[in-house]
Amino acid sequence: MLDAKGLMVFYENMLALNNVNILCKENQIVGVFGANSAGKSTLMYTLSGIMEDIKKKEEMAGGERITVSGKIQYKGIDITKLRPSERARRGLILCPERRRIFKESSVLENLRIGGYLASPAQANKTLDYVFKLFPALVKLKKRVGGFLSGGEQQMLAIGRALMAQPKLLLLDEPLLGLSPLMQAILIRATKVIRDEQQISILVTEQYARPVLPIVDHAFILENGAAVMEGSRDELLNNPDVRGAYFGV
Repeated sequence: MLDAKGLMVFYENMLALNNVNILCKENQIVGVFGANSAGKSTLMYTLSGIMEDIKKKEEMAGGERITVSGKIQYKGIDITKLRPSERARRGLILCPERRRIFKESSVLENLRIGGYLASPAQANKTLDYVFKLFPALVKLKKRVGGFLSGGEQQMLAIGRALMAQPKLLLLDEPLLGLSPLMQAILIRATKVIRDEQQISILVTEQYARPVLPIVDHAFILENGAAVMEGSRDELLNNPDVRGAYFGV
């Protein structure tokens, strides 16, 4: 489904991604693990196309120079030069780090905004599914996003991304700052989304242990480079990886 090769991103003189290759097949959950500043969010921005917009804005403002290279194929089509809006229309949807919901809008308004790419029938069907997936949001429909807890905001962010009708969902550190109980709820929901909706998922996290049980394949990023990849069993059986990323 997604095949990215030779991705390189430079911020001025800093190398943020160094010749990264990422593959996510149909109906897979793929994990990308790495410490802070390993390049996880840069990777997600590059795959979603947002990096191209950031690059243009920096150029217009006279800010830091950003250079992006490499090739991204999605469903067999080269999307390297496509704008993020066009990638989204093709089903490549990013749920960004730190939620980034509309904090002055209600839960229902946030979800409706997320459905701008959907037909009315699709939006209504997906809205029902989101409330089934995250029943805690049902009684919060009218609550303003800024008054939600961190876990509730993350459920809303994932729900909003689902409203955009993804075929490949990019989840950037969805567990950041959440309790173990909320992490377990979101991990279960991630697997349910893949199993019930046949949506492929690429998820990044600093700590692999909570995500490990549901991934089919995983990559390890260090200093912008993919230093290792394999199935969950292959990585878990590697003692260096276990100690550094799985906490076991």
